[in-house]
Amino acid sequence: MDKPLKPIDLDSLKTYPLASRKSKVDRTNFAHPWKPQGSLKDLLDQLPDIMAARDFKRIVSAIAKAHEDDKNVVLAMGAHVIKVGLNPIVIDMMERGIITAVAMNGAGIIHDLELAMIGSTSEDVLEGLEHGAFGMAQETADFLNRAVSKSGKETQGLGQAVGQAIIEEELPFGKESILATAARLQVPATVHVAIGTDTVHIHPEFDPEATGKASHLDFRLFASVVASLQDGVYMNVGSAVILPEVFLKALTLVRNTGHKVERFTAVNMDFIRHYRSTTNVVERPTSMGGKGYTLIGHHEIMFPLLAAAVIEKIDRSPEAR
Repeated sequence: MDKPLKPIDLDSLKTYPLASRKSKVDRTNFAHPWKPQGSLKDLLDQLPDIMAARDFKRIVSAIAKAHEDDKNVVLAMGAHVIKVGLNPIVIDMMERGIITAVAMNGAGIIHDLELAMIGSTSEDVLEGLEHGAFGMAQETADFLNRAVSKSGKETQGLGQAVGQAIIEEELPFGKESILATAARLQVPATVHVAIGTDTVHIHPEFDPEATGKASHLDFRLFASVVASLQDGVYMNVGSAVILPEVFLKALTLVRNTGHKVERFTAVNMDFIRHYRSTTNVVERPTSMGGKGYTLIGHHEIMFPLLAAAVIEKIDRSPEAR
């Protein structure tokens, strides 16, 4: 450069009155301090009306409205929802008629069954893997393979077959099974299996043909649920890949076959943001007029809080009085 740089002259800087600016944060949206002996409603009302707290309130309202308007509220759940102790919360929402359909991955039926069978689940993978014992529980594989074989003979989906088998065999903790509850309430419960991802697939009794047939029937049943999702709510809780992909395929199927599914609320809940669940649940499916939300946090805290907030809102609505 021919001339040395000089500091820029600030005398010509243009400003504007602060009050004329559009601000994204306003004190009227701030949180309010907690007062001892307050209620859950007080806590929710005292949250700031900003970012995730605002989204949380809107999700609660969307679920409550869908319930009041007799629209679908679908829970697509990874197995971690079961492993962190949320079966009672899911079952309660099913019994209240809030959750109208459930979708699981293949691991979901394993953990749901083991809870019904012995009241516990979730082995130490590292310890078992070191000795080749991971996934080798005989009773789990035997029960599920019997249910799968029966599903083929009776033309049942995988979710219905396992839920009905838990009821028929009167397992000790069957009342704590999401699938058995779904069978009892006649709530659609579908299972979407990826061969090779679940421990029962390594057992010699495993029937891949029957499993694939039952899971494909469940996909078609799931598509029927998605076909009625207009003005409803779809929640993906804890599935980063399989269920977001299944949802996207079901959505394009039902739109292709003439079903109007454009305006609905999509919610993804997980520990971190994942590409597929964000893109295939929150963003792409809602591009024609829906609303998409992401809530980040631990399922064992976030989902019970969401359920409680929805129940409170429904209970206080004029329709509930």
